Amino acid sequence: MLFLCYPKCSTCQKARKWLEEQGISFDERDIKQNNPTEEELRTWYKRSGLPLKRFFNTSGMQYKALNLKDKLPDMSEEEQLVLLATDGMLVKRPLLVDEGFVLTGFKQAEWEQILKKD
Repeated sequence: MLFLCYPKCSTCQKARKWLEEQGISFDERDIKQNNPTEEELRTWYKRSGLPLKRFFNTSGMQYKALNLKDKLPDMSEEEQLVLLATDGMLVKRPLLVDEGFVLTGFKQAEWEQILKKD
């Protein structure tokens, strides 16, 4: 399981702590130092079943500086994926990626439902 996060992000810190408390093993990757590639994002987007907008960090400074709220509706999925791959800080975090799912952001109830042990 891959856990993409920004170490200084408090939500990412909560998510990491929760994963550790649940005894769930994961590989951690700093989304700013090693941002997702266009191909990774494309794969995760398809696997997730989520709208592509859910992969954007809509509260981030980059998102606001680029005025993406107004620009995204006119961009193709391909253009959005290319843009996301240019800067890890544009990507919603944390991201939890496994073979069967992709979770964007940390919502404990959602993570519990997906990751609950049998």
